Amino acid sequence: MIRRSAVTLAALIALVALPSAVRAQSAADSAAIRAAALDYIEGWYEANGERMARALHPELAKRIVNTDSSAHVWVRDMGATELIRDAAAGGGSRTPAAQQRKDVRILDVFQNTASVRVDASTWVDYLHLVKWQGRWVILNVLWEIRR
Repeated sequence: MIRRSAVTLAALIALVALPSAVRAQSAADSAAIRAAALDYIEGWYEANGERMARALHPELAKRIVNTDSSAHVWVRDMGATELIRDAAAGGGSRTPAAQQRKDVRILDVFQNTASVRVDASTWVDYLHLVKWQGRWVILNVLWEIRR
């Protein structure tokens, strides 16, 4: 009896110790977050501006830290309009299908925010999503080229 109580107590402690983000995430939210991330990366590969637009918040900030040939470090910013236009103009459509990685991993969800990692062909995107007007959309992207 004492052993069973100890096991039950340990199970309850483990359940309470789980991050609230894990418990707060619904299957519907997970599916919608994944769908937004896939609209983003597949929209890029398909040169589909409409699909890209569906994934993004209008105030998207996409950034990468670059270093030029003179060792000058700077941040390249891109907004939703530019990313949608670039996707529609061809985007990643020249990337061979065999190289079109689109691995989506939800890292964390807390209430109306989520963090997602997308492993793409030659880069990795870290996405911040927000549930905006009932839809999950990408608000921020920080990305890095694979070296």
